[in-house]
Amino acid sequence: MAKTAESESSKTAKPKSTKAKSSKTAKKSAKSKKQTLVIVESPAKATTIEKYLGKGYTVKASMGHLIDLPKSRMAVDIENNFQPEYITVRGRAKLLKELQKDAKKSDFVLLASDNDREGEAIAWHLNRALKDKTEAVIKRIVFNEITPVAIKDAVKNPGEIDESKVNAQKARRVLDRLVGYNLSPLLWEKVKNGLSAGRVQSVALRLICDRESEVEKFIPEEYWTLEADFSKGKSVFTAQLVLYKNEKPNLKSEADVNKIIAEIQNSQCVVTDLKVTEKTVKPKPPFTTSKLQQAAANRLGFNSRKTMQIAQQLYEGIQMGENRVGLISYMRTDSVRISQTALDEVREWISANYPGELPSEPISYAVGKGAQDAHECIRPTYSKYTPDYVKSYLSRDQLRLYTLIWEKFVSCQMTNAKTETTSVDIKAGEAIFRVSSSKLIEKGFYKVIRTLSSKDEISGNLPALKVDEVLSSNHKFYPEQHFTQGPARYTDASMVKVLEEKGIGRPSTYAPIISTLLDRYYVQRSNKQLVPTELGRMICKILVEAFPDVINEGFTAEVETKLDEVEKNNIVWNDFIGEFYGPFKKRIDEVDKSQESMKGSLDETTDELCDKCGKPMLKKLGRFGYFLACSGFPECKNAKSIPLAKCPVEGCDGEIIERKSKGRGRSFYGCSNYPKCSFLSHFKPIVGSKCPKCGWFLVEKFDKKNGNYKSCINPACDYLHSETEDENLMSMAESED
Repeated sequence: MAKTAESESSKTAKPKSTKAKSSKTAKKSAKSKKQTLVIVESPAKATTIEKYLGKGYTVKASMGHLIDLPKSRMAVDIENNFQPEYITVRGRAKLLKELQKDAKKSDFVLLASDNDREGEAIAWHLNRALKDKTEAVIKRIVFNEITPVAIKDAVKNPGEIDESKVNAQKARRVLDRLVGYNLSPLLWEKVKNGLSAGRVQSVALRLICDRESEVEKFIPEEYWTLEADFSKGKSVFTAQLVLYKNEKPNLKSEADVNKIIAEIQNSQCVVTDLKVTEKTVKPKPPFTTSKLQQAAANRLGFNSRKTMQIAQQLYEGIQMGENRVGLISYMRTDSVRISQTALDEVREWISANYPGELPSEPISYAVGKGAQDAHECIRPTYSKYTPDYVKSYLSRDQLRLYTLIWEKFVSCQMTNAKTETTSVDIKAGEAIFRVSSSKLIEKGFYKVIRTLSSKDEISGNLPALKVDEVLSSNHKFYPEQHFTQGPARYTDASMVKVLEEKGIGRPSTYAPIISTLLDRYYVQRSNKQLVPTELGRMICKILVEAFPDVINEGFTAEVETKLDEVEKNNIVWNDFIGEFYGPFKKRIDEVDKSQESMKGSLDETTDELCDKCGKPMLKKLGRFGYFLACSGFPECKNAKSIPLAKCPVEGCDGEIIERKSKGRGRSFYGCSNYPKCSFLSHFKPIVGSKCPKCGWFLVEKFDKKNGNYKSCINPACDYLHSETEDENLMSMAESED
């Protein structure tokens, strides 16, 4: 019996022992499985990449820089060879500790910040912050696009942090600190507290101010053009006067035009020359950052900041059904290089959809001089994801920008287009009129172009004509007055173009340069043009006169070249900084002693009295523009917006003032009695104006058809007039007062 019991006990114990052993083995197996922590810069990117990598990988975001120079002081040890004094960024300590904790639980840490100088610096700082907190192997990975293939290839081929690239970022950061933290206090002392100056932004401001001076100095000159109608059968077309008495016409007045009309109006009209020429139109290279910003500004009306924000979203990943897909390659680049994989993929797509437009060999484009070439061009990650295919997953603006990128990239690998231009000269007396028409005879790459298409490629239709043919003339002439156009103010597009051409900044800085000038109220946008404020012009004048060797495009471009040399490990970053700082600091001290204070020079007295203490109100310049403040400050701290017009709402005694929506919203104009009165307008009132029809105020408007014009704000009033009526309008408004 005992033996049997023992036997049964033994039998029942065996399964229990097996289960325990199995559980222990599972724990050991789980523990032995390698865990990898991947650190990227943004949460959106982290979400996309984590789905691609699957189990065994945890992807976290650093949210940009976790360690950097403090904002409150220069933090550069000048005596110790310009070594920067880094700290954990305020508010980021908790996130850094979480990453350290995650790293401690991992076997591998892959630093996957962006593949540029800033990204390399982020990886370098993270490596220093994590290596003493974990036994994990820490490596650096880079990729140009967020696709499963690119991410998995990067993970399979980790590398080391590029110290030379880190040094280039460090040099730029230290140089900008030395310039900004010396110039800004000088401006506080001489002009106004809270101002700032920077090595690059001040040069950009100078360009805008110089252009404004050119605009102001320009005196327009009157000139006239003349067109006439000609016909063959039922076909009527218009030609322009190009020669008179074998010379280019110089028509200064209407009398000059009328004289020619009187001499030729009864003359026989004969075709004297007819030329047909073919022109080959080559596709343009794919986008770089600057070219994308320019195209988005010109075609879509996006400012540079908006373009880069949307491009970032497309790069980091868009939710398409159950999958999250990075739709474009990295958007900060000055290279037009295309990877072989991308070339193969786009040629396969063209072959399937437009086989007749597939060149025999891939088309290569020369990389611009000075381009870093760290990345490819900006391109779609998959050519098969056409704009029509992805439109249901994208917002309107995302789709518009993606369409630009997709069209530009796919078209750059298609065959040339061909145009045929017909030019006809018609003789009438001693005058020669010319008319041209163009048509596409081979569409080539234009077959995929919609958003980027040009209206200039196809123009007009002419009847079949031949030399010596006599044409009918119905004697309809179209004289038109013009005025020579002065230099155009910079827009976002033209500003980015000039920054790139002059070597000022890098692809990653074009948008921030413009944004900083706007945020500081050094520049304002007017009808998409960048116009310097009084404050901006004053600061520019002081800086240019005091530091001509620093606040100029030549020095800024030279700095970019030297930073490139640091990245190539050809020069030592500390030596480069040392050569600059000695003379610069000496000049700072000289200007501090010699520059006359201009504090309060922008303040203006007004007739308005303070409604709290009765003292006169002053028109002062603040961070967001002018405002009214009591002259009794600091005893009386009353301040308010400057009134622009009387509120037109019946029974309301409020005034229209400029207001700003939350965040970085645009200005709008509303009643000072808000929320009691909800009147608002998105158009700026014209101070002192009054509509002659209804008595409401007038506003400034702009559109492509009419340019700048003024209109009544009353939706029930149809009053509209051109700039030529300004004087009459103002006299009418004054007489009504």
